[in-house]
Amino acid sequence: MREIKVSPEFKTQTAKAITSIGLFLLVYILMLSLAVGLTLLCIYGAGMLIEAFPKFITLALGIGLISLGVLVLFFLLKFIFKSHKVDRSHLTEIKITDEPQLFKLIDEIVIKVGTSFPKKVYLSNDVNAAVFYNSSFWSMFFPIKKNLQIGLGLVNTVSESELTAILSHEFGHFSQKTMKVGSYVYYVNQVIYNLLYDNESYDNLIQKWANASGYFSFFGIIAIKIIEGIKWVLKQMYEVVNKSYLALSREMEFHADEIAANVTGYEPLKSSLLRLSLADHSFGSVLSFYEKKVSSHIKAENIFKDQIFALNFLAKESDLSIKHHFPQVSVHELNKFNKSKLVIKDQWASHPSTEDRITMLEKTGLTAKRINNQPANLLFSDIEKTQIEFTDKMFKEVVYEGEVSTMTEEAFQQEFKNEFLENSFPSLYNDYYDNKNPLLFDLQKIDNDVKNIQLADLFSEDKIDMVYSSIALENDIETIKQISDKKIKLKTFDYDGVKYSQINSKELLRKLKIEQEELNEQIRHNDIKIFMFFKACEKESKSEHQLEGLYTEFFDYDKNFDSNYEVYSTLSDALQFINYTTPLEQIESNLIGVKKIERQLKSEIHILLESNLYQAGMSKEVKDNFDLYLSRDWKYFGNEKYYEDHLEILFTAMSNYAFLLSRRYFLLKKHLLNYQAQLIQNTSINQHVQNPAF
Repeated sequence: MREIKVSPEFKTQTAKAITSIGLFLLVYILMLSLAVGLTLLCIYGAGMLIEAFPKFITLALGIGLISLGVLVLFFLLKFIFKSHKVDRSHLTEIKITDEPQLFKLIDEIVIKVGTSFPKKVYLSNDVNAAVFYNSSFWSMFFPIKKNLQIGLGLVNTVSESELTAILSHEFGHFSQKTMKVGSYVYYVNQVIYNLLYDNESYDNLIQKWANASGYFSFFGIIAIKIIEGIKWVLKQMYEVVNKSYLALSREMEFHADEIAANVTGYEPLKSSLLRLSLADHSFGSVLSFYEKKVSSHIKAENIFKDQIFALNFLAKESDLSIKHHFPQVSVHELNKFNKSKLVIKDQWASHPSTEDRITMLEKTGLTAKRINNQPANLLFSDIEKTQIEFTDKMFKEVVYEGEVSTMTEEAFQQEFKNEFLENSFPSLYNDYYDNKNPLLFDLQKIDNDVKNIQLADLFSEDKIDMVYSSIALENDIETIKQISDKKIKLKTFDYDGVKYSQINSKELLRKLKIEQEELNEQIRHNDIKIFMFFKACEKESKSEHQLEGLYTEFFDYDKNFDSNYEVYSTLSDALQFINYTTPLEQIESNLIGVKKIERQLKSEIHILLESNLYQAGMSKEVKDNFDLYLSRDWKYFGNEKYYEDHLEILFTAMSNYAFLLSRRYFLLKKHLLNYQAQLIQNTSINQHVQNPAF
């Protein structure tokens, strides 16, 4: 492999990272020196006190004084004894005798990349691959062999060349000497994090020491105050070091990508990056499917075969082509609905965007000499056996209350497809309604002239673009508002190719809000034309007139949805204190406020149970949960502890309440859109609106 020269940006970020390490070391050595000095002073003072007044009380005070210095010094040194161990419970180690072809591929990669063979190779369920190792203070000075983790969910969705490229990228992180800087910055970052946030055992130590004697507690309080000052300094350092680490990390990703391109050409890594989101989504969709089957005691036969079906099914539903066994995703399709004009350099991102990585990959000009499009699964001796073993391992973690049955591959495919279609809108609408609702308008003030309205125009690409531009604009306005209010700390940002500062963001906000109003008015005008068009279809079909009633019902529910949902939002906010350490008296005071909101929630749940409108989404499990919640006035705190089982009943009721409100919203919308789609099939109006896009 040719020698890869680091980019000027990589050198710049490396220099910044080294500077941040140097600054941290300077500050740390200064604090450590002061802590050593404080400890020696405390020991000297304790000795003088005991020598001058040799009594039990002075002995106790002397020990307490010494503990003050020791506690502060130990706080600054505790990271040395901390080892970061990767949880391997979900991993399964494999040997060369298990998978000779896979090990041969790994061996070829490490030779080409110029690094060492991994210490151990593991398989996991994940849609991911990673090189990892247990790190400690001493790993900064002594070389540590890395381990390789390969996710079957990833192997399942890539070709052999794509897997080669992905593994080459992972090993690329450790093949260049310049990458060593990243390891140092990473560990310094971990040190500061440990000192700032990983303090549970240390806090318990201080608490136990303070409780041992009233003489010690005074010095424990002083130690805590000093440590709070140290933490304040470290927080400032953490921001500096973390920013430099993340900036360098992004450059390291580009660097590792170039190494992968040297091994396989840039095309395999590009295609796998573009497909990764879909592969991950398909696996997540399968997991969600089986999560809903837990109450029915059903598990998967082979979850990875199910993933492949979901991957290809979702690809076809999105009109993606399938070539060489896998969906092909383009950059355009990846960002099809992203119409944002706001560009913010995310200084807290550890990875560049997929688009940026692909741009840099293509700039290498390293095209593939040979691409192996065979599925990476074929590298395994018996992939189906391995997949079934991992499927069984996954479902062993699930607690079932009855006898478990296995869902066949055919049954999964049919149910998954049916569930998807039940939760989708007719393709007629061309994604127009996927992320928007019909905008409110006065049904009584509609002109019935439909001579110039064509179905193809109502859901054309221009109209889809208009909808997603509005969504992007709404998100951009919210982000810029946070910049303007200084909730997001940024000096400058780009919008539509123009640079703005935080100071002049208010003027931009004013313009964007006007633009948003104009755009939404255009969308509303199109929604009115949609209603007029389908009203004409309904009139011609001479069917029972339901359209106006369906729109009225939807608009009425839309008007009341926010106020109904507010009960859930308000109660969720009121319960946030449970996630934090809160004084006992404050907990009791907060729960009084919670009880007031709860009364409103229970009233709303009673309404849901008595109404026929919500029965479609109310399973027996949901109804039983509601009945349990309403059966008594639950107490959530007592004897200085939370009653976790009672809180679980509350949270389940809240979640079910929010779900039923949202589900009713969806079903009203789907019923309306399905009715319109049926109208178009029963009228001659459909004859002149042929549109290949549908």
